[in-house]
Amino acid sequence: MKKLLLAAAFAASFTSVAQAADYVIDTQGAHAFIQFKVSHLGYSWLHGRFNTFSGDFSYDSANLAAAKIKLDIDTKSVDSNHAERDKHLRSADFLNVDKQPKASFVSTKVVPGADGKFDLVGNFTLNGVTKEITIAATKTGEGKDPWGGYRAGFHGTTSIKLSDFAIKNILGPASETVYLDLVVEGVRK
Repeated sequence: MKKLLLAAAFAASFTSVAQAADYVIDTQGAHAFIQFKVSHLGYSWLHGRFNTFSGDFSYDSANLAAAKIKLDIDTKSVDSNHAERDKHLRSADFLNVDKQPKASFVSTKVVPGADGKFDLVGNFTLNGVTKEITIAATKTGEGKDPWGGYRAGFHGTTSIKLSDFAIKNILGPASETVYLDLVVEGVRK
C-alpha cells in the first residue's frame, strides 16, 4: 500500500511539473496592452499607452505560485495621442528616454488568491530606479486557438508614484500616482 501511495504522489508531482509551459506575449497580434492614466491637475484624466514592449512568462495552472513573467517596455513608444505632450513625456522631465530607453518588470513571486485572482510581486525598473511593486491580477482564460496554438491570458492593475522613480516634474499631488492597466495574452512556445 505504501508503495502505491508513493507512486501516486510521484505521478501527481510529475504531472504538475509536466503541465508547466513557457509563453511569449502576443504583441504582434496586438493581444496585449500596457495602458496608463494619470490625473491632470486633479481636473481630468490623461490616458496613454506604450506601443512597443515584449516579454514572456511561465505558467502552470496546477501550480500558480511557480509562475514567472519578464516584461521589457520601450519607453520611447509612449503614446498619449498628442505629439507635443509625448515629446515632453519622453524628455528628462518624465521618462528620460535618452538615458533610460527601457522599463522592465521581473516577477519575484506569485501569491495565489481565490477565483483565479492573484498578486504578482516583482521588481519594476523605470528611469533607472528599481522598486518592488504588486500587480493585482486575474486569469482571463486559456485554451487552444484556431491556428493550432495554445494561449493563456491575464489582466492586471497596479499604481506607482512618480517620485519613487526619481521623476520630479509632478503637476501637484493628484498627478503623482500613475495607474497601470496590463492585458497579457501569451502563445505557448
